[in-house]
Amino acid sequence: MDFAAALNALKTGHRITRTGWNGRGMYVAYQPGYPSGIAINANTAAATGLPQGSIAIFRPYLMFSAVDGSFVPWVASQTDLLADDWTLAPVAVPEGQ
Repeated sequence: MDFAAALNALKTGHRITRTGWNGRGMYVAYQPGYPSGIAINANTAAATGLPQGSIAIFRPYLMFSAVDGSFVPWVASQTDLLADDWTLAPVAVPEGQ
């Protein structure tokens, strides 16, 4: 599918990936943010200069799951935006289930 269809899939709760990516298990997910606000932890307090526990509003964003299972906010590249090899990413089943 193209990125427009992939973005619509993200907004309905699916994870997406590209067949052209070289790493196993990489995907993009939609993080709806915290429109009503959430208390910030020590890491976020240190980064923002706000007191820990302050309520901060987080807007929606896309996040990328890397090969090692870590997450990072993600912005599509020109190549990603114009690609037609987007697919729905499989949902991982936690070990022991």
